[in-house]
Amino acid sequence: MIDGATTTGGFSLVEHPMGPRALAAPLHRHTREDEYSYVLEGRVGALLGDEVVEGGPGDLIFKPRNQWHTFWNAGDEPARLLEIIAPAGFEQFFDELVDLGGVTAASPEVLGELCARYELEMQPDSVPGLAERFGLQFPGEPL
Repeated sequence: MIDGATTTGGFSLVEHPMGPRALAAPLHRHTREDEYSYVLEGRVGALLGDEVVEGGPGDLIFKPRNQWHTFWNAGDEPARLLEIIAPAGFEQFFDELVDLGGVTAASPEVLGELCARYELEMQPDSVPGLAERFGLQFPGEPL
């Protein structure tokens, strides 16, 4: 919605629509950015380190840099959130990931290179455990 070029690198704003019970990402952590997720609709769950939180419309979920985290649609209806990423730059990761076909389609080597460029640590092998623990599905994966 707003990229770093518009904000001179201060922040970016990304919209994340999520289908019912969808896991948005494997467990990961950023070394350069903080993320602030403002829930517009639905119920959004997040794992922040060892803490599980859930928010609804109007709630803000803070995901600080250097903390392992992930998030998901915690309900059976669509959810939508706005994510403020500060400083900006990480919004370009999403564009590159889409071009690769997503986390599950990218080879481990290519995904590793992408993550390294954005100083992002990701644990793709966390997906099955997260899906089972929270009753979720990862995009492209059967429930």
